Amino acid sequence: MLADSIVVLDFETTGLSPDQGDRAIEIGAVKLENGVITDRFQALMNPGRRINSFIENYTGINNRMLATALPCAKVMTDFADFIGDSNLLAHNAAFDSRFLAAEFARLRREVIGEFTCSLLVSRRIYQDAPNHKLGTLIHYKNIAVDGSFHRALFDAEMTAELWLVMLSDIRTRYGLDHIPFSLIKRLAKTPKAKIHKILTSYAAKVA
Repeated sequence: MLADSIVVLDFETTGLSPDQGDRAIEIGAVKLENGVITDRFQALMNPGRRINSFIENYTGINNRMLATALPCAKVMTDFADFIGDSNLLAHNAAFDSRFLAAEFARLRREVIGEFTCSLLVSRRIYQDAPNHKLGTLIHYKNIAVDGSFHRALFDAEMTAELWLVMLSDIRTRYGLDHIPFSLIKRLAKTPKAKIHKILTSYAAKVA
């Protein structure tokens, strides 16, 4: 599997932790196939309770919107069909992967694909960036923005755009034609000081 064929996703939620009972309220995702967005998924979902004013202000999602949304179980069942066995990507995947696993567990479903994290990879590839927040990196790489952050589909689309630029920069810098998902998974766990050595060695091996 290549790193440019992947489902990029983002959740908006009632809070920070599904272990504390927090639920998803919106899912947005784009499907990348060979570096091209081929499909999108977006839905609000009703968590069965009201959200607080901080979440309303942060996301722009309010309780009136959620009152008419489909329940989480229906949306997440549809989303499971959308992602299938694709590998998955999120910016700060530790957050989104926990919510995906928790919502799937309620359905007695399991996540089939593997996750990787554009935040962790960006810390290794763009070590000179001011910080590695999504908005900062979008500006750092001069990626055009037409929308508002903290809505799930827009954040997923921006993460996908950043991801494709990141993969292009790796390919160009190290003379690679293709970047396997397994290599990206390895980079995300590698200390920054060893990234150049690993990529140089990999490029020499596949040349």
